[in-house]
Amino acid sequence: MRYGVVADIHGNIPAFEAVIDAMPAVDAWLCAGDVVGYNPWAAECVAQIRELDAATVMGNHDRAVASDTGFRFNSMASAGVEYARKELDNDAIDWLAALPDRRTVADGEVLIVHGHPEDPDRYTYPDDFSPAMLEDDACLTITGHTHVQGVREFDEGVVMNPGSVGQPRDGDPDAAFAVVEIDDETHDIEVETHRVAYDIDRVIDAVDEAGLPKEIGQRLTSGR
Repeated sequence: MRYGVVADIHGNIPAFEAVIDAMPAVDAWLCAGDVVGYNPWAAECVAQIRELDAATVMGNHDRAVASDTGFRFNSMASAGVEYARKELDNDAIDWLAALPDRRTVADGEVLIVHGHPEDPDRYTYPDDFSPAMLEDDACLTITGHTHVQGVREFDEGVVMNPGSVGQPRDGDPDAAFAVVEIDDETHDIEVETHRVAYDIDRVIDAVDEAGLPKEIGQRLTSGR
């Protein structure tokens, strides 16, 4: 099976569209959460991830929008949550609210979480990845939340973060994603990480037009 893996789209439809265009043919899509937040295209991103029928978990921004609560949010994040709640219809909010904190695919071989298997809100950077994050029968754990792309291989399996589609924070402004292939017979795992450029100026203009904090768009130019 070949999977397209994304995380932290954060309402950035230009970045998401670029990723979709750059993604090679895959059998299924997986999303490690935070479809919404920050950028002004929450509705478009929810509609697109649903159209892809991606196996998706709930991120902290998804939860905040669905439940009208915060998560130690700064002013930029809070503004994005408030904007998304105004833009999304009840069906989209209900979809976000129904997302699980974790889910498995491939008969349990793949575990998807947002932050960490033990805590969906824990920031777990690639240097912190460990075999302990491979639970039960999982040979691959996919995480997001940090917006930092990374892959670590262990004897027990692979832990990875595809990076952020809509707001990278690893110094590379290009939208991040990954392709994972799991051999049906040997269960060997191959992970390819990718980046793709997109129209950041379009996001900056849209953020300004929406009345959101300007830094939301401007920070995209440096990938921070």
